[in-house]
Amino acid sequence: MSSQIDQVRSYLKVLQDKVTDSLEAADGAGHFTSDEWSRESGGGGCTMVLDNGQVFEQAGVNYSEVNGDNLPASATAHRPELAGRSFRAMGVSLVVHPYNPHLPTSHANLRYFIAEKPGQEPVWWFGGGFDLTPYYAYQEDCEHWHRTARKACESFGSDAYARYKKWCDDYFYLVHRQEARGIGGLFFDDLNLPDFETVFAFMRSVGDHYLPAYLPIIEKRKGTDFGEREKKFQWYRRGRYVEFNLIYDRGTLFGLQSGGRTESILMSLPPVVNWQYNFRPETGSAEARLTEYYLQPRDWL
Repeated sequence: MSSQIDQVRSYLKVLQDKVTDSLEAADGAGHFTSDEWSRESGGGGCTMVLDNGQVFEQAGVNYSEVNGDNLPASATAHRPELAGRSFRAMGVSLVVHPYNPHLPTSHANLRYFIAEKPGQEPVWWFGGGFDLTPYYAYQEDCEHWHRTARKACESFGSDAYARYKKWCDDYFYLVHRQEARGIGGLFFDDLNLPDFETVFAFMRSVGDHYLPAYLPIIEKRKGTDFGEREKKFQWYRRGRYVEFNLIYDRGTLFGLQSGGRTESILMSLPPVVNWQYNFRPETGSAEARLTEYYLQPRDWL
């Protein structure tokens, strides 16, 4: 088991460095600051944050490795047989909030869990994925994002992309709004079949395809003109992001329930956001098209 843990740790730390270096280069002015932290009840991590850059209003890339005596409720909700086991969890979670409303927010997460109980074999699994949340969406960007997601799945079965795309559409859904958070991507959880090597390779493929999916969109949209109307709409739509993360997101709930570091857990939230009572976009507008077309689950390919 220790060999597997070392392999996953090594990959995740390299991925964190690769993403932060690439986002710094794409921003052109901002730099990530490193915040090493430890957790009193076991474990720690490193949170990397870029604030007030040239392109990114806030970008956070967090590595964490924590352990505890009992899995939190959020981790056993779908696997109640694991309740009461001790755990080790490690992962990279990142969220990028750009200034420009024409440049989407992006999110990626990769995680590895081990649940143990004396006298029984350890239970392990992987989870993660990446998804895109546009405010002013573009068909070609959505198609590129999903083409890259499909490429990440190519070596793992003919139905892998369709399965994990649908899982993403279903997961990133605000039930109380009856509305998708974004245009989706890939999502998987509780994955441990057929074996460690195959699932670890799939997790690495998802992680390795995040930058190829997002960087071309950054370059294409970061210089697009926008005004006060677009910025206000971005702030309004960011409210949906906050609602999802605080109400539904399993990673956020796990972090808070396991006594994780609140600053690192909530670095996913946008720095500026507002709510407007009963907002209705103008008929036929780009704002209306976001929910009427782009946030409807569809086959982008």
